[in-house]
Amino acid sequence: MPVLATYILIGIAGGVLSGLFGVGGGIVLIPLMTIFLGMSQHSAQGTSLGIIMFSFITMLVYYKKGFVNLNLVLLIGIGFVIGGFLGAQAAGLIPGAILKKFFAVLMIIVAVRMLFFSK
Repeated sequence: MPVLATYILIGIAGGVLSGLFGVGGGIVLIPLMTIFLGMSQHSAQGTSLGIIMFSFITMLVYYKKGFVNLNLVLLIGIGFVIGGFLGAQAAGLIPGAILKKFFAVLMIIVAVRMLFFSK
């Protein structure tokens, strides 16, 4: 499959799942980019964060339906910027293979929590 088509299909998969379930694109995009594009964990994470800005359009669809709390967007967004900066600094200090394992463990914990302990 041509590289351009692969990029677009990964974007479609991330966009559909993000729009449908509200998952951060990183939960979908990072594994897809590391598996199908052979990207390093660091590069996939950085690229995924760059893609976040495009989720604004998806948020507008939810906003028009009355499903966005703008106060929370602002307050959590402030924390997200601070935490994102700190996390990116820390990620730069962790070898990619270890970072990938941390990421996998995080996804397992979130999946188990959602399957068995959420309302």
